[in-house]
Amino acid sequence: MSNRPNAPPTHGLGEKTFALDGREVDLLHYIYSRPDIKQLRGNPQKVVSAIDDYHSKFNVLMNVGAAKGSFVTNLITKRRPSVMIELGGYVGYSAILFGEAIKANGGKQFLSIEKNPEMAAVANQLVDLAGLRDIVRIIVGASDEVLQELVHDRKEITQVEMIFIDHWQALYRPDLWLLEELGVLIPGTSAVVADNVIMPGAPEYLEWVQATTEQKRELVKKLDLGLLTPNPNLVYETTVSEFATAFGKDGVAVTRVIGKENV
Repeated sequence: MSNRPNAPPTHGLGEKTFALDGREVDLLHYIYSRPDIKQLRGNPQKVVSAIDDYHSKFNVLMNVGAAKGSFVTNLITKRRPSVMIELGGYVGYSAILFGEAIKANGGKQFLSIEKNPEMAAVANQLVDLAGLRDIVRIIVGASDEVLQELVHDRKEITQVEMIFIDHWQALYRPDLWLLEELGVLIPGTSAVVADNVIMPGAPEYLEWVQATTEQKRELVKKLDLGLLTPNPNLVYETTVSEFATAFGKDGVAVTRVIGKENV
């Protein structure tokens, strides 16, 4: 059972909050009615460009976007993870972009966890159009429940090489705590990439990943953790890169697990 607040049925960015009002399904109609649909098939970059076209010409979508997307794909190229996980798949933009990068760098799988079944259905259609079904797998469910299932129940994941967090910001820290508890964050191996840490912002998450181990141990004493068991002894190194967006300044936090203190 999930042990944290439920995500609201909206996708927000700063002062812009968009209900699930049908624009995501409209995106599918737009793409499949394009005269160049044959050229899109099996071409991830063309599918991503088509999504960008819809975003700029018709309805704003909550995608990672070109600038931040390129930043993360460069990280993938540098780190070359075999398996990468995403929390918050939305319409599959990042799954296509990052899934192609995983494939190009010799990786095996990109797992995209999306709670909303409608969004997952849209993502599946677009991933299929891009020709990436052999690499990208969309999983419907709450992030914490799916992570526990993948690690604890199915034992499909024994370590997290790279994970992209892009769902509800209030869940960033609880999901990181869960990963710590599950023991899949490995010093020298794991990297956690979190989007939207400036806008709308994830201050509690940043407080944790930027704190020293001593500061985290003090936080554990003060915070109401519920049933979660974070590991304050993991040593993190976090950098925040800033990006200009149509809505204002935003940031992507990259946290590397560099050690573990024995207490």
